[in-house]
Amino acid sequence: MIRRTRGAAAVLAGLLLALLPAAGPAWAHNGKLKLEVAGDGAVGITVQASHADGHRLETLVRLALTATAADGRAVGPVQLEPTGEGQGFYATGPILTPGKWQVTVRAPAPNASEVTVDVEARSAQSAPAQVPAVSAAKRAESPPTTRASWWPFALGGLAVLAIIAMALPALRRRRARESTGNP
Repeated sequence: MIRRTRGAAAVLAGLLLALLPAAGPAWAHNGKLKLEVAGDGAVGITVQASHADGHRLETLVRLALTATAADGRAVGPVQLEPTGEGQGFYATGPILTPGKWQVTVRAPAPNASEVTVDVEARSAQSAPAQVPAVSAAKRAESPPTTRASWWPFALGGLAVLAIIAMALPALRRRRARESTGNP
């Protein structure tokens, strides 16, 4: 009876360890977003949105932008659309006129967030000079742009190994009893 209880407890613990990491990211990302708002170097606005803990967004978030110029002109509210430049990256395109603007970006609930920044919109210039390639040493210093979520798989693998390690002795004892004719 005690052996069966231990086996059931081991299986339950293994399942818990295997399923717990899958639920973790959902718990980790409740709350406000981190919104980084800047001018695009001309008359547009760019926004990089991420979770407050620094993780990338997994789902689309609808962001709204309003802007007020120093002379009272206003733009918005404008709903921002994600761009193909990266997860959580939004851009307006040319919506401002040259001058100083106060730009506010809001995210709706459940990740209600708001940030206001001052931006100086400028007339579009010619294409910028080519940026030199980043050296290998510089790339080694910077964090990777993609984050691999390997730890849930590692925990799951460890849980499976723990279950097997606990179950093997019980199976060997059972086979030994069956081969000797003991029930």
